[in-house]
Amino acid sequence: MTSTLDAARLVAALGQASRRFDVDLLPQCDSTNSMLLSRAEVGAASGTVVAATLQTAGRGRRGREWIATPGDSLTFSLLWRFAPGSVPIGLSLAVGVAVARALEKVMRSGIQPDGAGDTPQRFESDRRECGAASGKSPWGAALKWPNDVLYQGKKLGGILVELLPGAPHVAVIGIGINRRLPAALPHDVRATAAALGDHIEINVLLAALLSELLTVLESFAIAGFAALRPDWLARHAFQDAPVVLLSDFSLPRHGICRGVDKDGALLLEVDGDIERVLSGEISLRAAAPV
Repeated sequence: MTSTLDAARLVAALGQASRRFDVDLLPQCDSTNSMLLSRAEVGAASGTVVAATLQTAGRGRRGREWIATPGDSLTFSLLWRFAPGSVPIGLSLAVGVAVARALEKVMRSGIQPDGAGDTPQRFESDRRECGAASGKSPWGAALKWPNDVLYQGKKLGGILVELLPGAPHVAVIGIGINRRLPAALPHDVRATAAALGDHIEINVLLAALLSELLTVLESFAIAGFAALRPDWLARHAFQDAPVVLLSDFSLPRHGICRGVDKDGALLLEVDGDIERVLSGEISLRAAAPV
């Protein structure tokens, strides 16, 4: 299956929704988010998209490097302008809902993501294990606060939302989805990562993601994250599970994850009390029951 971004294929896959986007497909750039932030500063329109076959300086949350070689991942950024004066609280979680919905649609084609990123597996053979038995999405997509997309407990993709300095209603939404796991990926990272596989047509995948983002962002602009919260919770990887919060600036905090509130804040139960956790500079991990 092709791993080349192609404008004609993308427009065909998007259909009528293609009118809502201005897409720039690049063979390579440093960072789609950085490039789109620069374009936003000089007036790029809402719906502008930059997608790259290879990012040379891609980054994730907390400044982490996005490791990839050409064709290994789908990486793109979308510019979205909300009403002036508004602040898109909970946007990264809303985007997670859109990404999960899109992945579920492409997974319905009958192909299951590769847990190790090597050999494609037919999806229907273990559909129950993917999520139907666990109460999560039967197509295996799960969400981890604040911006990770998981498959069978492994990271399949990530989201990086950046607001334009001085204009917090203008958001650049960066998304990366693993198609293959790079050979240079460190062993410890590989053990916790998943990939879709080459059998997912990259233009169809991008079209599905943009279509779902359009639907979700239009809803978010009207009703905020509160309207999307049930969908997020239905895919929550750690609902009512023991977790530990890790920070560079404080000791680990243990508790029970009780989901998120209408603003997207994590709800952590500690000794019977519920704490709201807002900072995205915290890592959430599963913890063994005490």
